[in-house]
Order: sequence, then C-alpha cells, then structure tokens
Amino acid sequence: MRIISFNANGIRSATSKGFGDWFARQQADVLCIQETKAQEAQLADPLFRPDGHHCFYRDAITKKGYSGVAIWSRRAPDEVRTALGWAPFDDEGRYIEARFGNLSVVSFYIPSGSSGELRQGFKFEVMEWLRPILAGWLASGRDYVLCGDWNIVRTALDIKNWKSNQKNSGCLPAERDWLNGLCADLPGDAEPASGRGWVDAYRALHPQGQDYTWWSNRGAARANNVGWRIDYQFATPGLRERLRGCSIYRDERFSDHAPFIVDYDL
Repeated sequence: MRIISFNANGIRSATSKGFGDWFARQQADVLCIQETKAQEAQLADPLFRPDGHHCFYRDAITKKGYSGVAIWSRRAPDEVRTALGWAPFDDEGRYIEARFGNLSVVSFYIPSGSSGELRQGFKFEVMEWLRPILAGWLASGRDYVLCGDWNIVRTALDIKNWKSNQKNSGCLPAERDWLNGLCADLPGDAEPASGRGWVDAYRALHPQGQDYTWWSNRGAARANNVGWRIDYQFATPGLRERLRGCSIYRDERFSDHAPFIVDYDL
C-alpha cells in the first residue's frame, strides 16, 4: 500500500505546476493533502477528482483560501470523518480521516506559529488538546497512519540550521519535546523507546537520514538544501514491521513542500 503526504500550499497552484501528472504515475493507494487553500466548490474540475479515485475535502470555514485538507483514495473508504470535536481546530480545515476496515489514514495540518505570539499560543493549545486524542487512537486497537505537515522538527537531523532556529516556531524546545514524547523512538534513534508510541516512518527506515520536506521561499533555500523535515507519516507500532520503503520527491517543485511517499506491506 502506497501512501503519499503532500502539503500543496494551494492545490490549484500545485496542479498548475504539474502535480497531477506526477501523481498519476505514482500508483498511490492514498494521497493525503494539506493546505488545499480552496473551497470544495472551486474544485469541480476533473483535475481535482482524478479518474479511479474517491476524493474527499475538508475546507476551512473560518476564511476562504486558507488551510484545508483532503484525501484521495483508489479504494472507497468505509467511512470518512472530518471533525474531532473542537471548533477552533475543526473549522480551520485541519483534519480528515478515511477508514478502510481496521486501518485509518489521517491527513493532518498542525498550525504554524511563525506569524506571531497569538498563533503560537493557538498551536500550543492544539498540541495539548491533541495529546489525549492521539493516545486514545494508540490504545484503540486500530491501525493508524497519520500523514501531514506537523510544523515541528524532531531533532538536529531534521533541520539544516539547528542552532540558529532554537527560538523559532517549529524548532522550539517545548514543541520538540511534545512531538518526541508522542513517538516510540528516541530522538535520532530508530529503536523503540517504549513500543507504545507512534512510529516515525522516515526515521524508522533511515535512522541517521538528513532529508528535508520543506524549504523557505526566501533566498536559495531549496537550491542549497537549507530545509526542515516537518512532513511526516506516523504509524501505530503494529505497522513498524510493515514499512517497506520511503522517499521524498524533489525532482520537480510543486510547492514549498515535497511529497513524502511511504510503502507499507498491507
């Protein structure tokens, strides 16, 4: 089963840059999109509902052209969920879940705090609110794959300029402690710490890898590979042994993020 996570930074923009053609060649079973930056009514074109796929969107209702998540799947899901029960988060279009038997695939878009203290405060609220939800999913007996842009790096391996970003949103110690506290592996180590946390698919497959999924549009960050790894697929522990490979596609630029592809034996 091939699952792709991609922050499009505007699905219409990414499609105009060739994302749809690339995706058609990937033989993906599920695509999780973040930052659609569109209302579903604006996505009636077949480009946004490719043949052979079931396409589901959760728009932001707080303002148009903002946030938004989606899932495209080749198999029809048994159920699609688009709300977790807290309006400040749900109304920004930050969660959608497709259920296939005992497997749930989630597209998440965790808020950024880079615009200032108000949004950073909201980000911290979201983090604390999500903690028991994610713990409940781990204990549920279901298999989960959590895809998305989490807007947080885990360790020095996940960001080019580690020292200079310690006071910047996405690399704050409190953010990293929260994210690492959710995971089954210790920072920079692919061995399970408790066996009960989430498995970082990339880190499990590449214990010492230094690859990135996002680059600033400023300067020549992408050309110089001055990036951050903030796009993840986190899986429940039972899926660790089913990981078969992963890659970050950088050959074409559809967005300031790169698609993150993981193959599972499912």
